[in-house]
Amino acid sequence: MSCKVRLMEDGSLDEEPLTLKEIAYQKLCNNLDIISGYTESGQRTLNTGIVLTNEICDAFLENYQRFHRPLDDRVINLFSDTRRTSLKIVNLRYSTLSSLGLETLMRHKLFALSMWYCDRITVNSHHLLAHYGDSLRSLELGISSHLLQNAEPNEKEPVDFQLTCPHLRRLVLNGVVMHHRLQFAHLQDLSHLDLTSCVLANFSLEALVMLPNLHTLILFNVWPIANQLHAICCLRRLCTLDISISSSGNGHGTYDLPDQTLEMLMDNLRHLTHLDISGTNLAGNGVATKESTNANTKTEQHFGPTDIPGLASRTQRPLQFLGLYHTAHWACKRHDIPALEVAGDANEQQILTAARYYHDRPVLLTRVLNDLYHLFRFENCKDIHTALDVVLCAMDRHLKFKHMQISGSATLFYIVKGRDRSKFGTLLRNHIIRTLLNGMEMHLTDDTMLRNGYLTLTQFHMPVDVLFEYERLIKILLHGVSKTEQEGFVQRIAIYLLNTLACQVDGRQKLFLGELGVVSTMLTLIKDRLTRSVFDDVMEVAWSTMWNVTDETAINCKRFLDGRGMEYFLKCLNTFPDRDELLRNMMGLLGNVAEVKWLRPKLMTQEFIEVFARLLDSLSDGIEVSYNAAGVLAHIASDGADAWTIKSPTRQHVLERMVAAIQRWNIKSERNINYRSFEPILSLVRCYETPQCQHWAVWALANLTQVYPDKYCQLVEQENGIQILTELIEHESPYCEIKRIARLVIEQCDLGMERMVEG
Repeated sequence: MSCKVRLMEDGSLDEEPLTLKEIAYQKLCNNLDIISGYTESGQRTLNTGIVLTNEICDAFLENYQRFHRPLDDRVINLFSDTRRTSLKIVNLRYSTLSSLGLETLMRHKLFALSMWYCDRITVNSHHLLAHYGDSLRSLELGISSHLLQNAEPNEKEPVDFQLTCPHLRRLVLNGVVMHHRLQFAHLQDLSHLDLTSCVLANFSLEALVMLPNLHTLILFNVWPIANQLHAICCLRRLCTLDISISSSGNGHGTYDLPDQTLEMLMDNLRHLTHLDISGTNLAGNGVATKESTNANTKTEQHFGPTDIPGLASRTQRPLQFLGLYHTAHWACKRHDIPALEVAGDANEQQILTAARYYHDRPVLLTRVLNDLYHLFRFENCKDIHTALDVVLCAMDRHLKFKHMQISGSATLFYIVKGRDRSKFGTLLRNHIIRTLLNGMEMHLTDDTMLRNGYLTLTQFHMPVDVLFEYERLIKILLHGVSKTEQEGFVQRIAIYLLNTLACQVDGRQKLFLGELGVVSTMLTLIKDRLTRSVFDDVMEVAWSTMWNVTDETAINCKRFLDGRGMEYFLKCLNTFPDRDELLRNMMGLLGNVAEVKWLRPKLMTQEFIEVFARLLDSLSDGIEVSYNAAGVLAHIASDGADAWTIKSPTRQHVLERMVAAIQRWNIKSERNINYRSFEPILSLVRCYETPQCQHWAVWALANLTQVYPDKYCQLVEQENGIQILTELIEHESPYCEIKRIARLVIEQCDLGMERMVEG
């Protein structure tokens, strides 16, 4: 496993940027039409005249998966012509290719083939090894790659196969039932054999004795193994031996004479440099036993230079690596261990070593990530960049293992909220966010995974840090808020994040929010709480979210009206009349609706106008509710007397009440509002037919420029507001108070310009 997260020269943590070649492959993977078209059956096919070299083909497959594109038979069909394409090294992970796609690949006479989590490959395809395996030097069949095993998890019947790949140097099998007829003698070049989780049944490891070049033997979670130890001792050239297990709960890792057994292995395998006995009792209890001269008695003695009696012969020649993770009697916590590198759970270094060595053992790796989580939560981790790397690698490689995604995301939360967060570079932040979203997307129905992911995302700067995955994040957040069975913390944190994103994005992204159903989802939440007469923060934030997504986005305003939004507004007003925040959010939303000219007729009912007029006198939340009610009425009234289609209340009466409310407001009132554009307000400044509308508009500009001059004076200037206000002052129609307030705005903007020049 290569380390991607690096400590940069400036002290930051980041990943190496893509090379020019990698950028080119990314572009190609995202735009396959550059080199290909489609057959009538929907398969990809190379365009005429294009020939791809082996280097390009191998790298294309690698990068296509790296950039999270689904690799299926349609794409693999690009390589159907072996005269114009050439593959040698193929690594497949989470591919949906079928036997047909696999045959397309193997016809290239591959040098190396690796398959992990390729669920559609079945044992019915194992004949492909016989037909095309002669060229293979490396074959790796990982988890859920059922080429040589039955797909059913409880099916332990062996598949009758032979490894007709005579030139193999490296062979990795996972979960295969090894039958007694299986021959290895012809694999004379084999140097690396990994039989992780395989069942030996009637197969004897004595079959390996005839392999002259075998130097690595991995028997992790292999059973039965105790009766195979003498055969292992005959493999004198071994440099690496792994007889570890993930758990000794079933007794497979418990040996009757652990010290003597380990000593026997050491005496026979003198070339060993890497040994893994994790999960077993082979490290003994730290005390050596020695036969006494008296019959039937034993004496105990501490074993001099090492606390692992079976390794006494290696004290002067320590192993390069020793796996002691979850061994009996906490062997990894002993002081004198004859190894340069130890995988265990005694300290940070051992945990990180275990994570690096066990990167393709998902069940065991999940436990390691749990240890790392506790390290971050209750202690302190110094090697942040290595910790980040092993967590991200684990989550990326084993996406379907829910418990690993949960442990990894919990660890990421504590890493991201730590003091080193400010050191994270853009590429690293993107990797963390993308990995979290992958895990959440895969395990959408698990509340714990969603909770961990949402909490970790709150530690980033919204929306800047997530814009590159904005659309996918929104879909995941909508799932979190829309499921009633998730009511509680998950729903609250999801709607909080959704509102944060809706508040700070541009019009295009607000449109996307509406298209995905944000408005309808919020209305559903509100309807549910009205039905139960429940007011909570979810209802409050739901209205706030709709306020944000309708800002200058007419189609979302229409979605609100079409979704019975006004009905829910009235019900909320009557059911929860004393909730200031709720009332402010609802009126802010209706202010957005009223800005849309072609939607205003839908607000022209006696019931709605009476409510808006009554709210002019509201003292709720300072001036916010009264201000927004006046804004709604000003926009409605700006359409002219002919558009006022109700008899009561009269237009003149409402306008008089609106002016009376404006005159009560304090021009220095602080606001809980955010304008990105003054275009709707400035349009009312030009409404000479109805001066009362102008009154509200100039007061709004005066208030905002007085209280927040640095932000809003510049906005007035940018949107030609000074000229529009000057024209108003020179016009004969507006009454004196309007012109006085307009002058305040111009004077304040002039002062703002002077401050900018002085600064």
